[in-house]
Amino acid sequence: MTALVPRVPAGSLRREDAGRTVQVKGWVHRRRDFGELVFVDLRDRSGILQVVFDAELLDEPELLARAKELRGEYVLAVTGAIVPREGSARNPDMPTGDVELRATALELLNRAETPPFVIEDDVRASEDLRLKYRYLDLRRPEMTANLVKRSDVTFRIRQVLHEEGFLEVETPILTKSTPEGARDFLVPSRVHPGEFYALPQSPQLFKQLLMVAGMERYYQIARCFRDEDLRADRQPEFTQVDLELSFPDEETVYALIEKLFAAVFPAYGIPCPVPFPRMTHAEAMDRFGIDRPDTRFGLELRALDVSASPSEILRSAETVKGIAVPGGAAFSRKRLDEL
Repeated sequence: MTALVPRVPAGSLRREDAGRTVQVKGWVHRRRDFGELVFVDLRDRSGILQVVFDAELLDEPELLARAKELRGEYVLAVTGAIVPREGSARNPDMPTGDVELRATALELLNRAETPPFVIEDDVRASEDLRLKYRYLDLRRPEMTANLVKRSDVTFRIRQVLHEEGFLEVETPILTKSTPEGARDFLVPSRVHPGEFYALPQSPQLFKQLLMVAGMERYYQIARCFRDEDLRADRQPEFTQVDLELSFPDEETVYALIEKLFAAVFPAYGIPCPVPFPRMTHAEAMDRFGIDRPDTRFGLELRALDVSASPSEILRSAETVKGIAVPGGAAFSRKRLDEL
C-alpha cells in the first residue's frame, strides 16, 4: 500500500469527504457476503465505517476472494475512495452512515481467533470472562467511549487549572506512612531490609509542603491507595483531583469549583449553569432537615401550628415541622413504608 495515501480515523468520515482517497486501519466488526459484493464494517477507536468490495469495480479480482476470507476481529488496512450512500443505502444510526469506502487495496495486518464473546455493547458475557479478556472488552464502543470521556474530562480539568495559574506537580508514590482514614499499603524495601514504604492515601503532606515553599497554586490528578474493604464508594486505588491554594478566600474557592464543573459536565452532555445556587447551613436545615440536601426533592419541611394539638409532647416542642404530600391521606401503610 502506498504511504502517500493518508490514514484517517474511520469514524471521522462524513459526506463532505466524498471523493477523497484515504486509508483506514482497524478491526473487522462485521462482514456480509453477497457473492459479487462483500461489505465489511471496519472499527477503530473513532467509530465504524462500511467498506465495500465490489467485483465490478475491483482492478484485482483476487481482492474479492481475500475479502471473503475475512473474519471478525481481523486487523486490516484498506485503501479506497469515499463515496456517498444514497436513498435506502444510508444508515441514519451510524455517524458515518452517509458514506462508504469503495476498496481498491487490502492488507491483512493480523489474523484473529474467534473471540470468546461478541464485541458489541449488548454483550452477554459474564463479568469474569470480560475481565479475563479485558483487551477485547475495551474494544466495545461503550467501553472505548468511557475512556475517551475520561480523557476529555482530565484535559478540561487541566485546561481550567492552567488558566487559573495552577502548577501541576507530581508527588512521590513511595513515601513514609502517615496516619489517615484507612490502613496503608506497604511496600518492603530491598535496600533496607525490614523497612517499608507506604503508598499514599492522599498527597496531603506534600501539597502542604508545596504551599510552604511558595508554589501558591498546586494541582495533581493524583493516584491514591487505601487498604480497606471494597464497597460501592470505596476502592483500594482511585484517582482524585487534588488541589491546594495559598491566600484564598471563600469566593475564590467557590468561583474555581464552579468553573471546573462548568467545564467538565458538558463532556457528558449535561448542562451546568453557573453560578450555583447557595444556601446557608441554617437554611438547609430549616427547609430540608439535612445539611447536604438534594434540592430536586420538592417536599420541603413546613412549620406546623400544634397549639391546639391534644399531644402535650407536640405542644411543648420548640418547633414542629412536616412535609405536605398531596393525596397522602389516602396512602396505605405499605405505601408509607415504601416511602
